[in-house]
Amino acid sequence: MSLSVQFLSLLAMIGTGIVAGAFMDMIGTGTAYAGKKSFIRKYAVAIEVIGWVLVGCGTFYVLYLVRDGAWRMYDPVAQVSGLLLYASFFYRPFRLLGRIVLLLVVKPLWFLIRLIVSIVRQIIRLLMKILSVLVLPFVKLFRLISMKGFKRKEK
Repeated sequence: MSLSVQFLSLLAMIGTGIVAGAFMDMIGTGTAYAGKKSFIRKYAVAIEVIGWVLVGCGTFYVLYLVRDGAWRMYDPVAQVSGLLLYASFFYRPFRLLGRIVLLLVVKPLWFLIRLIVSIVRQIIRLLMKILSVLVLPFVKLFRLISMKGFKRKEK
């Protein structure tokens, strides 16, 4: 293995450490801002464990792409260095980028989804009211007729 390939794989492992730090920070921030009784807060530990498993799978996928899956002793050190780089330098730009994506992409999409659902719900309610008004005379007639057939005759 040449020196340039080793350097590239070292940079890749540092990069996976930075991405792992950002991903785990995203999960931690999401669980911290979730409501006290929300699904996310309730299963925060399981979500974090799944996050770490995904980070590990992503790391080994990068190892597979860069070095055909060969693992070296300096890989964990490089990944921890990437985590520390994220915590010291890349924390604020990633958070800023996350806020921008949240404001420009996620919140408008969530608003549109909620708007469409509420419009569909109102249309269904209106149709149900119209249907109930149209069916009401028949229901009353059916009750009147069916109740006469089951009345007891007094002696």
